[in-house]
Parts: sequence; structure tokens; C-alpha cells
Amino acid sequence: MAGADRRVPVGRIVGLSGVRGTVKLESWTEPRTRIFDYQPWLLVKAPGEETEMHGVEGREQGKGVIATMPGIEDRDQAAAWIGSAIFVAREALPDPEPGHYYWCDLEGLEVVTRQGVRLGRVKNLFATGANDVMVVRGEGREHLVPFVLETYVVCVDLDNDRIEVDWDPEF
Repeated sequence: MAGADRRVPVGRIVGLSGVRGTVKLESWTEPRTRIFDYQPWLLVKAPGEETEMHGVEGREQGKGVIATMPGIEDRDQAAAWIGSAIFVAREALPDPEPGHYYWCDLEGLEVVTRQGVRLGRVKNLFATGANDVMVVRGEGREHLVPFVLETYVVCVDLDNDRIEVDWDPEF
């Protein structure tokens, strides 16, 4: 999905806070409150059930994040949004610093070895304690390649939708 159509998940609504329509969030931004900087939100309750929301405000509260959404004024209205995923347009996010990448920009890229062997495409990434890992799927095989620049990841070429890796295709 390219350009203006690309949506990035930034969190989800996980519960209620109080009686005035405030919701609890799980935020995947760093810091957690940065989720309010990226708007409008596209709230997705289920496939095909999408609502664009402008002007959401919030703050940290205890160990979590809470939000007030325009037009949501009581607990019953807010409860209807529990479980909704929160997406923003990729263009709403700032450009990453050189040498840093949003996972969503890497997903779908072709992965090839230094020798030109095609491993497949990046299905997704996940974090470990030591580093992030790319899940690369191709031709009936899955490779788990550590996303460590200059060690395993030789080059990320977003313009050509390609990542070059120093990786044994048999591993």
C-alpha cells in the first residue's frame, strides 16, 4: 500500500476511565503520549467499520494513557469504541532519522542476499530484547533475519523496495 493510502497502527482503545466518556489507550508510540500528535485518527472497530476522528486529546494517567474524543460524552458512548484499533496516515508521521525506519515502510520489501539470492518479502517485524527481527517469507520458506544495520542488513533501498542482507539463504 503506497502513498496516501498507507495507514499505520499506533494503538488501540482498551477500556474506560470514569463516567464522562474518557477511554483508556494502549499507545505504541514513543513516548506514549505522542499518539495525540498524529491526527486525524482512523478508528477501526471491524473490517469496514471505520470512523475518522479529529481533535482527540489526552494525557498519561498512572501507568496508562487516557483520551477524550469529540462527541463522546458519557461512559456508554465510550464503551462502544473499546477494542477499536487506532490508525493514522503514514504522512502524519515525521520522517525517521537517517538509519532509522518505520516497520510499516519495511513491510513488503523484497529481501535479497549480497549474492543476489531472493529470500522473499518482509512479512512483518518483531522486537526482541537485543534487536528487531524481520520475518521474511518466500517460496515456501520463512527466514528470521535480525534487523541489525551493517551486520546483517547491508542496505535498505526504499526507492526500489529492496533490502540487501548478509544472510545464508539456507539458514
